[in-house]
Amino acid sequence: MNVYIISVILGIVEGLTEFLPVSSTAHLRIAEALLKLNLDDAYWKMYTIVIQAGAILALLLIYLGRILDFMRTFPAGERRDRNFITHPISLTILAFICTSIPALLLKKWSDRNLGSLTAIAIALLAGGVIMWVVDSWASRFEPHTTHTEEIGLGQAIWIGLCQATSAVFPGVSRSMSTIAAGQLVGMDRPTALEFSFLLSIPTMLAATCYDLWKEVLHHGKAVAVSGAAAANAATGAAPTAHVTMNAQNWIVLAIGFAVSFIVALGVVEWFLAWVRRHGFTPFAVYRILLGIALLIWGARLIG
Repeated sequence: MNVYIISVILGIVEGLTEFLPVSSTAHLRIAEALLKLNLDDAYWKMYTIVIQAGAILALLLIYLGRILDFMRTFPAGERRDRNFITHPISLTILAFICTSIPALLLKKWSDRNLGSLTAIAIALLAGGVIMWVVDSWASRFEPHTTHTEEIGLGQAIWIGLCQATSAVFPGVSRSMSTIAAGQLVGMDRPTALEFSFLLSIPTMLAATCYDLWKEVLHHGKAVAVSGAAAANAATGAAPTAHVTMNAQNWIVLAIGFAVSFIVALGVVEWFLAWVRRHGFTPFAVYRILLGIALLIWGARLIG
């Protein structure tokens, strides 16, 4: 298939799934496998990281006004009842720290043991069941946190720790883990979703920068080693792969970034409107069906 068409497809998949509670990691992994891409290729690894940045930019654009309002009212808050610790900006940073520490500590283990389609399918299925149960349970009670300015310290820490599961277990979804965690501690759906989006901004920025840094560092090591190619050949050492950019690669990358940005822009606005009127059950059902299908037919269809 033409690489430009592949880039459009992957950009659409990333933009559609990054902020919905269905796991962009799972959908990108499935799409890349169906498109027969070499997932060990340094370029496609870098490509996947960069198109995530397109989705992040869309979310930043949508929430720019809200973020500026938070900065303007720091630390007292809009209602003048917050402080340096309990302001939404501080709580977002605290939740981000609670996410990052376990995610970093367990990342190597996760990459080594949980990257298979079977593990992703199980995460999709389990996450769908959890989301369905939590959403049904929460709908029976009157939420006591109906505004982002009302979120407490304990709630933020809890949500941050729950979001770490999405980093450790591919297929869980950042949105799913934070939304379900928020509902469990008394948030209504719009508040849980808004805090999920706010927390996604530093989390995704940090993850994207970290992954890109690793790729650049890897590239730098490859360049340094290239001077000793003869020694590597003599000892049988494999050459270190690195990204080689040409005009076509830059165009493919730009297409994926742009498509991801445009699609995510529409999806976030739509999802915010949907949640104000409906629940998360359709997304939970979709996750369960996709997880089951992947367990039954994934190996046969994808290989």
